[in-house]
Amino acid sequence: MSSEPTAVIHDIGYRRYEGARQGRAAAVYALAVHSLRGAFGLGRPARAKIIPFLLVVIMLLPAAVTIAAMAYLKQPGVGMRYPTYAVVMQAVVAIFMAAQSPYLVAPDLRFRVLPLYLSRPLGVADYVIAKVAALTVAIFLLVAVPLTLLFAGELLVDPPGPPLTGEYAAAMGGAVILALLLALIGIALASVTPRRGLGVASVIAFYLFTSAVSGVFYLVLSATGRDATAAWALLINPFFLVEAVQSALFDVDASNVYPHGPWSFLILVAVLALAAAGILLRYRKAASA
Repeated sequence: MSSEPTAVIHDIGYRRYEGARQGRAAAVYALAVHSLRGAFGLGRPARAKIIPFLLVVIMLLPAAVTIAAMAYLKQPGVGMRYPTYAVVMQAVVAIFMAAQSPYLVAPDLRFRVLPLYLSRPLGVADYVIAKVAALTVAIFLLVAVPLTLLFAGELLVDPPGPPLTGEYAAAMGGAVILALLLALIGIALASVTPRRGLGVASVIAFYLFTSAVSGVFYLVLSATGRDATAAWALLINPFFLVEAVQSALFDVDASNVYPHGPWSFLILVAVLALAAAGILLRYRKAASA
């Protein structure tokens, strides 16, 4: 019989990790930062940066024009207002949400790498928290940077009267609420399918549907003299819902008439809870597949 060896072990240079193991929180943070960078195309090919940075520039343009108008007219309150900035620019924000939500979740589902994330120490809830946090921060930055630029421009131009610090603070609070709501809705819709294109289409369809339905119902009900009922129709649109909550929480004037009382806040909480529950159920099913 031959005494030749039947197998050979080669040293291909792998080394054991000898650094500190930072645990679960560090893993969630690393995944969230990686996802946030990817939402703006950082660390991705150049073509992936075109849409997010183009949308950022579009969001900044009204603030720049408003600053120029204040400098020329020497009057406060001209151009875009802080509390209504996100509502006026809602189409741009919706396109950003539709473009980036599927990027954050679709590849992991399509290529079935979710079990690798969940091997340890991450769990399903940790993964969802990281993805939602990344998209929340991305949308918040998209809205908050123009607001901050506008406020800084107002301070530099120094028009007559006190600066609108209260409106700026209320708008920033509204931006946090809007970012969280849109992130949960975007992740919930995009995670239904592993196809990125279908995810984009589903988010766009949701925005167009809610915008059209709220606008049509509002106009029809207002035309028939049912103004109180028409105000409820506006809350179908997530942007108007957040504006109503912003108006109630921070006591700022809204561009539309919304239902009085805590109802808009309760509806917001219900939508947030429903979207979060849908995401967790989807990913628990995907993790067990």
